[in-house]
Amino acid sequence: MTTHDVVKRTYRIGHVDDHETVQLGFGSLLSQCSDLSLVASVPRVRDLSAVIDSLDVVVLDVRLSDRSTVENNVAWLREHGVHVLVFTAADNASEVRAASRAGVLGIVRKSESRDVIVDAVREAARGNPVVTTDWAAALDSDPELDAAGLSPKEQEVLAHYASGDKSIAVAHRAGLSSSTVAEYVRRIRHKYAMVGRPAHTKVDLYKRAVEDGILPPPTS
Repeated sequence: MTTHDVVKRTYRIGHVDDHETVQLGFGSLLSQCSDLSLVASVPRVRDLSAVIDSLDVVVLDVRLSDRSTVENNVAWLREHGVHVLVFTAADNASEVRAASRAGVLGIVRKSESRDVIVDAVREAARGNPVVTTDWAAALDSDPELDAAGLSPKEQEVLAHYASGDKSIAVAHRAGLSSSTVAEYVRRIRHKYAMVGRPAHTKVDLYKRAVEDGILPPPTS
């Protein structure tokens, strides 16, 4: 296959915000991005029902006029296999924390620059975490993050694994066999599940590591 044979992936985006000016502004932000297609911009999450199965990510405001909660909205979207990125004024820390606990990939302020917002949407559409200082600060102040009680070795394995290392690389760094690394990861997932902080995916494990200070928060 030559370079000319490679077809560039286009990610399909849903947007939920009940302010028309925000909808128009968001559409304008994505209009020059050939790899990002805004499929629908709607005021309520359930208004995405007709297109939900075709979306890669939904960009969601945490506070909507229909009085729905961010927890329920994120849960419904995740049940349909769609990634979620919160797009907010970030003026309510409790809502931001609730969004993070619900399983969003990240949080970006509406006041950020066009490049920051577009990059965040693109990363979330790819299924990658979008770690910002707002997200980290909200987690740092969250009283509901019960400790998982990881051992020092479990923390070491988590740090390497959640940073993106493959199991064989983690094994080399931690002085373990690949099968032992797999057992450590299974045990880590179980411990987080037992305190109500499930980590089903590698992205979830990354978020748990940041939440618990095992990996550093972003510096910018």
